[in-house]
Amino acid sequence: MNATSDPASPLPADGAPPAATGPAPSTPAFSPLYQQIKSLILQSLQAGEWKPGDLIPSELELAARYKVSQGTVRKAIDELAADNLLVRRQGKGTFVATHAEQHIQYRFLRLHPDVGTLDSEGPAQRQIIACRRLRAPVEITSALGLRGGEPLIQVSRVLSFAGVPTIAEDLWLPGSPFKGLTLETLAEHQGPMYALFETQFGVRMVRAEEKVKAVAAEAATAERLQVPEGFPLLSVERIAYTYNDVPMELRRGLYRTDSHHYRNALN
Repeated sequence: MNATSDPASPLPADGAPPAATGPAPSTPAFSPLYQQIKSLILQSLQAGEWKPGDLIPSELELAARYKVSQGTVRKAIDELAADNLLVRRQGKGTFVATHAEQHIQYRFLRLHPDVGTLDSEGPAQRQIIACRRLRAPVEITSALGLRGGEPLIQVSRVLSFAGVPTIAEDLWLPGSPFKGLTLETLAEHQGPMYALFETQFGVRMVRAEEKVKAVAAEAATAERLQVPEGFPLLSVERIAYTYNDVPMELRRGLYRTDSHHYRNALN
């Protein structure tokens, strides 16, 4: 992006590229103005100027702040809303999205019941099996962009839907941002785990990448999910990112699909 890194810095008149502030790149790149505004808003979100659940300034106020048209700001906000980073509320304004919002509690979960919906099954029942600090192998720290041997937190849990153990998962988190996360904290929290990360640790997961493959249940997993050893499961490995594409979680889940299926929308 060509704009200055200061979130409050104004842009030139609508449609004009910002002035260069450093050495010219070898290959000029063009970024539509609304994308530049989107990046500036993201900078403010990343810096914590507006926290999850906060009302952000109106389109007119942002247009004046960045010295662009209201339409340019609206297009930037439309994209951020489509990305589930902002939420429009009729007659109230635009708010920073939060994982506590009912409609995005299962934002990254693509497992759906064969009959009905996740909401119709009621809230997931969460059994926290372990939460421990460790020095994880290079395989884990590398996926999170950390140095080998850096401290991590590993959490193991089982999610049940309608009383049936359905997902057994392990997740790894960088130790520093999640200092203070304990088994007791996780057990006492009743909402989505990402909402806990957001409210108590200031970490908001904004996107994720997954790898999916079929596996057979090993003995320990079979016991947790109450299925026979060798039972077919879906293995889903997810890396979740916070703002600015910083990886903050590696999660490996094993899903029962005898009464559920994996569904994703492709655009």
